[in-house]
Amino acid sequence: MTQRCRFALWPQYRLGLWPRGLLLAAGLGLALGACAPVVVGAGAAVGVTAAQERGVKGAITDTKIRIEINHLWFQESVALYGKLNLQVQEGRVLLTGNVPDPEARLSAVRLAWQAKGAVEVINEIEVRDTSSLLDAARDEWISAELKARILVDRAIVSINYSIETVNQAVYLIGVAQSQAELDRVIAHAKDIAYVRRVIDYVRLKDDPARAS
Repeated sequence: MTQRCRFALWPQYRLGLWPRGLLLAAGLGLALGACAPVVVGAGAAVGVTAAQERGVKGAITDTKIRIEINHLWFQESVALYGKLNLQVQEGRVLLTGNVPDPEARLSAVRLAWQAKGAVEVINEIEVRDTSSLLDAARDEWISAELKARILVDRAIVSINYSIETVNQAVYLIGVAQSQAELDRVIAHAKDIAYVRRVIDYVRLKDDPARAS
């Protein structure tokens, strides 16, 4: 899970056990939207990010934003940090997860805006704390299934999408080559068992807002 990967990195970094450069290289893998129990060399990570629409520079900037927000959340509250997820694409920050009260939700958003380089914060954090381990496992399965489906779909450039699932709602953010490609991604998501809804924050490649 995204949270488990963050827990593996941040406490060690704060204790001085992770060199800053190594943490950033590891963060590049997280910026691609998933955390898997494999070790990828920095050169491979750069090669993957170069293929994205946002490019290497954009991926590094997004990773810095992601790391800073995670750090701010962790400093604010370990309990809050453990309940939140985020994806960053071209400075756009998507927040998801479950928190027990509105104050925690506002705190998470406020801290996200403090990250240098954040140009938009999309708040999809839900105020409830009733998710079970089964719910969390199901959400992880949905995300993994969707990632697998778009990876093998040759009509989709899957590397440009970040996916998060919370309470069986699928959140998409990234850059689509065309509306037709985006429609295919959404169709794949809706076709997966247990998915209740699909929330789309993807921008088209030629969207003028990307340049600004």
